[in-house]
Amino acid sequence: MPSKLTIREKNKPYFLTMTVVGWIDVFTRNSHKLIIVESLKYCQENKGLVIYGWCLMSNHLHIIANTEGDVHLRDVVRDFKKFTSKKIVSEIKEGVESRKRWMLANFYYAGKYLNRVKNYKLWQDGNYALVIYKPEFFYQKLNYIHNNPVKALIVEKPEDYLFSSARNYAGKDALIEVVLESQRLITY
Repeated sequence: MPSKLTIREKNKPYFLTMTVVGWIDVFTRNSHKLIIVESLKYCQENKGLVIYGWCLMSNHLHIIANTEGDVHLRDVVRDFKKFTSKKIVSEIKEGVESRKRWMLANFYYAGKYLNRVKNYKLWQDGNYALVIYKPEFFYQKLNYIHNNPVKALIVEKPEDYLFSSARNYAGKDALIEVVLESQRLITY
């Protein structure tokens, strides 16, 4: 039975959470975080992804997004997860990672009994996906994701966290360009 928390509707903005299997802290290495950043940029430039807000934590990614044109958000997210999974696993294998054997074993066993997984499974199935249905809900979720690094005691202020759109909303230099909600109305 399909989950109610999946991307179903086309041309609707969604609040998404993508989580690493076993909540493994993969995104503690800059090289792994930058794979996510570059992949999000690629999806913006080549796949019609529109990002309103995002925050990358040590083991999950929050994003508020939609797509332009005839592209379905679920297809972009599927491709994003597939690409980043392969790229990050390759980086773990070839790079300097003290937890290499442990991480690869976990990713291997997470996908071992799934026919669609060839070697390793980095991301949990599905996405915690909620349609943004009104402005208040948008701002609630945006504040939630921007305050994640503060609650985790990584930074004192949301805009100090480099891997978040809180920087965009504070008018600071940011890693990823986002559409500020005030720049373009979200269709609710």
